[in-house]
Amino acid sequence: MLRKILTYPDPELKKRSLPVTVINEKTRELVRDMAETMYDAPGVGLAAPQIGVHQRIVVIDVSSQDESPELIVAINPEIVHAEGEAYEEEGCLSVPKFSANVRRHARVVVKMLNLDGEEIVIRADDLLAIAFQHEIDHLDGVLFIDHLSPLKKGLFRKRYQRAQEEAKEQLR
Repeated sequence: MLRKILTYPDPELKKRSLPVTVINEKTRELVRDMAETMYDAPGVGLAAPQIGVHQRIVVIDVSSQDESPELIVAINPEIVHAEGEAYEEEGCLSVPKFSANVRRHARVVVKMLNLDGEEIVIRADDLLAIAFQHEIDHLDGVLFIDHLSPLKKGLFRKRYQRAQEEAKEQLR
């Protein structure tokens, strides 16, 4: 089932998510809905808080359109090692029509549970490393725009407010 993606400045996006303590059919249904919503958007990642569920669950798929989908389900993901530096353009399903360069680690090691409750460790670099950092930020109530300099954040707010006002005008 497609879920509504919350958008900035919804205060729900700033809330910290709770760890998942039980993986059951309700969890699996949530993950199915998250994956369907992410692919429909389309995006490369989605965190549960983006659909108003404050549980530490993310789905990620960084495969290209000409590749078979490779969905990663991460429950209670935690970055246990990070190194290097990347400065890449990011966007977000919760901050539509806006992107900015964000400084992140180039490589991360993520410990998490899969849908069977098994602990797994993934070593990620490039886009996957950035996606993990971006989605785990969501679990902590952090948006990619929170990583911007005060000047860029101010420009974003002005531009975003103007875009929202234009959208309201079009609805009239």
